[in-house]
Amino acid sequence: MGISSSLNAGVSGLNANANKLATISDNIANSQTNGYKRADVDFSSLAVSDNSAPNTIGGGRWFTAGGVRTGAIWDIEQKGALATTSNSTDIAIAGRGMLPVTSIASVDETGQGLPFMLTSTGSFDTDADGYLRTSSGLVLLGWAANPDGTIPAYPRDSSQGLRPVQVNLSGAAAEPTTSIDLNVTLPATATQLTGTGSGTVQTVTTEYFDNLGASKTLSFGFTPTVAASGSAGTNTWTLDIVDQATGASGGSYGIVFDDSSTNAGNVLSVTQLSGGTAPVTSAYDAGTGDLTLDFGNQTIAVGLGSDSGGASHMTQLGSNFLQTGLTKDGSGAGTFSGLSVDENGILHASYSTGFTKALYQIPVADVPNPDGLTVLDNQTFSISRASGSLYLWNAGQGPTGEMRGYSLEQSTTDIADELTHLIQTQRAYSSNAKIIQTVDEMLQETTNLKR
Repeated sequence: MGISSSLNAGVSGLNANANKLATISDNIANSQTNGYKRADVDFSSLAVSDNSAPNTIGGGRWFTAGGVRTGAIWDIEQKGALATTSNSTDIAIAGRGMLPVTSIASVDETGQGLPFMLTSTGSFDTDADGYLRTSSGLVLLGWAANPDGTIPAYPRDSSQGLRPVQVNLSGAAAEPTTSIDLNVTLPATATQLTGTGSGTVQTVTTEYFDNLGASKTLSFGFTPTVAASGSAGTNTWTLDIVDQATGASGGSYGIVFDDSSTNAGNVLSVTQLSGGTAPVTSAYDAGTGDLTLDFGNQTIAVGLGSDSGGASHMTQLGSNFLQTGLTKDGSGAGTFSGLSVDENGILHASYSTGFTKALYQIPVADVPNPDGLTVLDNQTFSISRASGSLYLWNAGQGPTGEMRGYSLEQSTTDIADELTHLIQTQRAYSSNAKIIQTVDEMLQETTNLKR
């Protein structure tokens, strides 16, 4: 038994070290493969018991070599270093978690179920059909945003709701105006009988964009209420709003400014004197200081000031009218110009007119035991019983890391370590080969005894 078991042990040693060499070869070959997770083998011994003397200390009178066996392992949880790139949709996770992907072949097969896979990084780009995919055919999955850019609520413990990310490359989009801040300073002397600019109407016009991206104009006219003879300034103005596109009135408002020592120049109160004319209606919220203009299919919040102690967009100071930077949002129709992903996993489309629009949210997938995932081609993995159940997080929340654009995760292979293991494996393989050679010589000696 001793000689034959030695031969079996030597052969198992050759197989084990051949497996080790295979992982080393794969690791070195993929040292430049982004997202590659280093493979290794786990060596474990095999023992054959001698039952001829069960009470003998040490296990018996004879030793029978059992040899060695191996099991393949992947260090999937280990993260490679992040490398900066020039592509905005090169995506990696700065920490724990993976990206949900599927195959372009499954996407192209209408009516077929989409396989759910995970990858730690990917160099994604749009193809001719607008799908965001890698050169190896992995398509990014995400939750589609509503038209207003908000993300609907989806289950987080399954892939339900995830869909292939597809972008309309030839489409145009517009961003309607939703807010305007009237950052103006009115002359305090204009409300005095003989003050500078007394009685002069101050007019501000601003462009806004409707839901179809058309450019329109709002006019804001400020008329001072002049003090009577011998009286101090009234600090009171009348604001008249007119939509130049339709000629409709946005209403008339009495605005009183504070002249106290602690809050001089800020809006004290706003009173609606008259409502708007069809199709425009309006309402003032004293708590926020916003005047809301409702055009029927579009609302615009105009920041005036707050009579509840909040900051004022408008002030009344000095003797000169100053427009200190009227601000607004919205943009006219523009053509698609590019994509970007932020740290929260929101995929934005950029347009030629300078605005961005949220298209998808890319979640970060996590499982309790990443090393238990099933390894697939193209640096992808699938859920298994050993990995545990899937959960989809917002990037940067829970245990997961932030999402990084312009980044790729590098291979976890360390060439220096692999070369060291290569030398060790070569010597171990040679030693096991020497065992077989020695056993062969001993068997030959045994055969020669019969001569």
